[in-house]
Amino acid sequence: MEFCHSQLIVTIDTDQPCLLIYPLPEWELIEEKIEALPSFNPTTRRIQRLLIGHATEVEVDANGRMLLSNPLREYAQLGKKVVLIGQGKKFELWDELRWNERMGTWLDDTASEEMPAALAELTL
Repeated sequence: MEFCHSQLIVTIDTDQPCLLIYPLPEWELIEEKIEALPSFNPTTRRIQRLLIGHATEVEVDANGRMLLSNPLREYAQLGKKVVLIGQGKKFELWDELRWNERMGTWLDDTASEEMPAALAELTL
């Protein structure tokens, strides 16, 4: 958290009912890429409106808490219990019940999915 001075950007995920949390320096790179996309494409414009339009700067307090706006909380349908998932250079914030439901679905789907070649070559 030191490299971003406890400044984070929270926005919505356009595919799932969760929030995406970026350290401010990482968000600035993402925002620059999103803004560089051609705005004449309707899909691109939708993504620009949703991601940049919902982007909210938050600060983490001394107790590790952050205050989320009602529109963000409502979009992700956050209840009293949440799950914070690390995703490389960002985090996802999920309602615990929704996370458990999606996790079960994803685990069930893995048996029938075809693995992309690049992923199959990845060794962990």
